[in-house]
Amino acid sequence: MSWTNVIGRVAFTNCDPLFHDLDSRWSILSAPPAWLTGHVLRKDCLTAPIPAADYAKHQDELMLLPNLGIVAMGAVGSVILFGSRDLNDMRDIALPSDSSTSKVLLQWLLEHKGLDPKCVETGPDLDSMLATCDGALLIGDRALNAAESYPELVRLDLGGEWTKVTQLPMVFGVFACRKDAPIEKISAIHNDLLSNYEEFNTNPEKKSLVIDQSASATGIDKIRMEHYFDNEVRNTLDEESQKGLLKFLKEVCKISEEPTWVSLEIQSE
Repeated sequence: MSWTNVIGRVAFTNCDPLFHDLDSRWSILSAPPAWLTGHVLRKDCLTAPIPAADYAKHQDELMLLPNLGIVAMGAVGSVILFGSRDLNDMRDIALPSDSSTSKVLLQWLLEHKGLDPKCVETGPDLDSMLATCDGALLIGDRALNAAESYPELVRLDLGGEWTKVTQLPMVFGVFACRKDAPIEKISAIHNDLLSNYEEFNTNPEKKSLVIDQSASATGIDKIRMEHYFDNEVRNTLDEESQKGLLKFLKEVCKISEEPTWVSLEIQSE
């Protein structure tokens, strides 16, 4: 199959509403967020929701699709710092190897608080992380599950803290494609993903099915999963989200140029 018919997706529930029952013309490549960047750059897939921080590193090679992303306005529930000590007392923090945005965001938030614990990259397992460090950063379904199992260890929700500091949404993931990607294919997948998300938000039967399957796959309670999709994570980029993304790229990632957005004048096939 041609790379232009392959779509990357994060191997977490945070984009299930976009990808559930996606048109069969697309093949899905599921991977951790930080891996998806390489897949896009190597032409393993047409587009994927990559970490916003990775876009900053590769902005000369990539463009962003409008309207789509992995966004939180306030607490996100799935990007969390856990700890055996209070945040102010942490001497060291274990960072997961499967993320990019959350790591640089945490370091920026720590600097904003005047804190400077040692950060060590490890595998994303809470028990082993806390066995060697005072704090542990988890993302995705691991963070959702750990927060349910160990609420007493939750020290900081990174989405909530970002919004508290900036008064803007936090964009963790952006849909990116190579600058030489065929625009007609990009337009087609863009329309299909947006249509899927609109149906999730307007069709109660579709929404219930997605929530049931996401809850079953993660072992997370359906009520908690519904709250996650309704109040914590969303998959659309509105005007405020774009402001949040620009602030993150400029202040946290230290890039000066504006992002390059795909012009979608050509409609889907």
